Amino acid sequence: MIITIDGPAAAGKGTLAAALSKHYRLAYFDTGMIYRAVGLEMVLSGFCVEDEEKALETAKKMTFERMMELSAHKDFRSDIGGQAASKVSAIGSVRQALLKMQQDFSLSPTFADGTPANGAVYDGRDTGTVVCPNADIKFFVTASLEVRAMRRFKEFVAKGIETTYEKVLEDMLARDKRDSERAAAPLKPAKDAIIVDTSEMDEQTEIQTVIDIIEQKIFSTKKL
Repeated sequence: MIITIDGPAAAGKGTLAAALSKHYRLAYFDTGMIYRAVGLEMVLSGFCVEDEEKALETAKKMTFERMMELSAHKDFRSDIGGQAASKVSAIGSVRQALLKMQQDFSLSPTFADGTPANGAVYDGRDTGTVVCPNADIKFFVTASLEVRAMRRFKEFVAKGIETTYEKVLEDMLARDKRDSERAAAPLKPAKDAIIVDTSEMDEQTEIQTVIDIIEQKIFSTKKL
């Protein structure tokens, strides 16, 4: 079973994807990690993250091992990593260079330890529209801009990252604009995606809501 979860930043995709992968014993593929790795690698190398030539060169050299090394960096999950990821992911040639890796994973999904899995949960921006258009079930998770900005602000505060709600809100608005207006795979729900608005949901409510939807779909499919 392949499940895709797309949506804007801080909508609850990561939490949901991790929970579903555990619940259904499926592999978890966070596609955003690839773009964060490329973006952060460029930042650490002193490159402009909007330089298409350097971004493509960095993407082609990126390996799984290097991505995991970069994931331990303090800025990988910070706003610096998020903004860098958003900018390099808007470059069509970079997305194309990294697309095959993402698609191949759905054919032979594996857990982190390398053992085979019976499917995967994808977390990203275009997993249901581009990466896995034939996924068994697709979700587009969203929430209001203000709710998402407050969630991200609280995450940063908890991690000791100095910022303000106003700055996080401004950065998130700019990121949403880039993601939705990019020529290469703009952020939008797949035509057959199920929209889940988490603005007024806590984590457990969000997870249970989606599990109920999946169970209903699996049951109806078996009846057919």
